[in-house]
Amino acid sequence: MTNFAGGTDADRVAGQAVAGQSVPVQSAATPSDQPSVERLASMGPAELDRLGTQLDHTEVVVLSVGPPPGSIAEKRAERQVAICFTLATVFALAFVVVFWGAGWFLPDWEYRIDGSAFGSLFTPLLGLTMGGALAFLGIGIVLWAKKLMPHEVAIQERHGGASPPLDARTAGGTILAGFQRTGAVRHKMARRSLFGAGGALGLLALMPLGGLIKNPSRGDELMKTSWSKGVRLLRDDGTPVRPSDMQPGSLETVFPAVEGGNRQADAATMLIRLRREQVEAVEAPSGQEDFAWEDYLAFSKICTHAGCPVSLYEQETGRILCPCHQSQFDVTRGATPTFGPAARALPQLPIEIDDEGFFVARSDYPEPVGPSFWNRET
Repeated sequence: MTNFAGGTDADRVAGQAVAGQSVPVQSAATPSDQPSVERLASMGPAELDRLGTQLDHTEVVVLSVGPPPGSIAEKRAERQVAICFTLATVFALAFVVVFWGAGWFLPDWEYRIDGSAFGSLFTPLLGLTMGGALAFLGIGIVLWAKKLMPHEVAIQERHGGASPPLDARTAGGTILAGFQRTGAVRHKMARRSLFGAGGALGLLALMPLGGLIKNPSRGDELMKTSWSKGVRLLRDDGTPVRPSDMQPGSLETVFPAVEGGNRQADAATMLIRLRREQVEAVEAPSGQEDFAWEDYLAFSKICTHAGCPVSLYEQETGRILCPCHQSQFDVTRGATPTFGPAARALPQLPIEIDDEGFFVARSDYPEPVGPSFWNRET
């Protein structure tokens, strides 16, 4: 039974309990007389917590109490928690350094066969630092809950209906008292290290967003590619393509002969050689009648629906299939969509042969490649 003017059962248990000891604390179903408004206003969070427990017909069993305040065990537990949170902070900041330092004061993050080892370690380092930050944050929280907080089980009789104002007031006291029991106020080192880890992890979560945000109007990034007049069509291994290299009905994925051309997501192009009977059925779009070279056509490999790579070519029908959402494009009709969700044709690259007999581009694509975006005009 709680004595509102003096000590309580919970106070006596807290004074008698030792670390690891299980002590039951039972509350009465209802206090003999409810406190007045003035008395209620003067109660602290701990008193409101105990009063709310009684009014809710709740029985609280204290399973274990943390180490005594100021003891060696408590200080050791707090140091363990602080070390975990500090390591979480270090790993989170390391993620930020690796992510933004690549290509700035660290080597370039893009993988190259003849490049530095950092290119192949970039993604594993991001995973390691992010995983370490989350792991040590989780371990620190678990250690705090296990070693510094009391463990309780509460059994409450079920009741329905809205809570009266008195219950709402005591519920607030219960929340505040619960926060005080976490030890966050008293364990300053653990609290500060937790704030540091939380801030660093928040920074970790925000950093990758910078790489996902681009201004489409800056430098025409979404309007142009690396293709231009005279740029050769190269295979992924860097070899140029001659007309005699491909059989009728075949497809070759090619890239512009510029630095890093085979790693540019918007530059991938399909070079297709039509079958003899398909050449006579070609219906080029208006203004693009001279984009082909004899029986060769070149189209963007980026689907105009959602940006997936389209390279499943059915040579008998002259159709290209997008494996993501099954859009189909007819190459004999300027790669116009004939099935699926794609609404626009694949952009066609005008091609010709240079003086050495290799395929080159006559210009860039006449329109932006890939799916639609908000300021696209065509």
